[in-house]
Amino acid sequence: MLAAFTASLWIVCTVTASAAQTARNVMQRDLIVALGTAGATHVRFLFSLPFIALLFALETLVLRMEVPAVRWTTLAWIASGAGSQALATGLMLAGMKARSFVVVTAFTKVEPVVIAIFGVAFLGETPRAAVAAAIVIATAGVLLMSWPKRGAQGIEAGWRPAALGLGGGALFALSATSYRGALLDMGEASVAMKSTTALVIGLSIQCSMILAWLAAFDRPTLKAIRRDWRKSLFAGFMGAFASQLWLMAFALASAAAVRTLALLEVPMAQVVTRRLFKQGASLREYAGMALIVGGIALLLNG
Repeated sequence: MLAAFTASLWIVCTVTASAAQTARNVMQRDLIVALGTAGATHVRFLFSLPFIALLFALETLVLRMEVPAVRWTTLAWIASGAGSQALATGLMLAGMKARSFVVVTAFTKVEPVVIAIFGVAFLGETPRAAVAAAIVIATAGVLLMSWPKRGAQGIEAGWRPAALGLGGGALFALSATSYRGALLDMGEASVAMKSTTALVIGLSIQCSMILAWLAAFDRPTLKAIRRDWRKSLFAGFMGAFASQLWLMAFALASAAAVRTLALLEVPMAQVVTRRLFKQGASLREYAGMALIVGGIALLLNG
């Protein structure tokens, strides 16, 4: 029974992380009024670090958990994960400013497929045929659901939205693959301790990059973040909680499998939205939901 629970722990971590991430996103949307889009995005990193640092202190000083070995290769993996995630977020912001967020978001949904490719190229993790099919099916379902209707308002024509979306998706995929590589490089230490260690280092890198950028080029946003820090605490806590669970899932299963399962939040959010606003779903959206659920069922049973 214990072995079965351990084998499925990555599923629990992934589903819980998705829920926590949704809560964080709600808080970030509320912060946009006070901090702007960029400021609300930056607090995701800036206010997560203190909570992760506190968790690291609790695990090492109180629980006496052993800190995993961190080699130069480990640091390189973490730096790659942290840097590519920050750059991917920057591309998403650029998409928002270009008023083509819907298109950009749709293109980023290819992330699980790119992760699978990166996993083969960088980690030597070749997915089984059933898992590869599940990734493609679920990703196709999300693209079908999220692709904007022709003539939708706010869509920018041309190659730029596609470039922003594909670039962001590729960088998010590189980030997930890199963190997976770092966790594998740490050896046989506790999954929780490896995840916390990687996050402390990764968030420190990201916060240094963000603070340096804001100090040099966007001091008004830096002042706004400092002024409204209390409003950002819950978003930071939920971000730290979600990040810890994401990395624990990456330590237990391939990043491609984790990100594919995480696509389940798309139809779930759609169902909740439709119920709240009493709106019907289109045939295309129903087809997309069916593909996502089918792909995830294949992933979990393949």
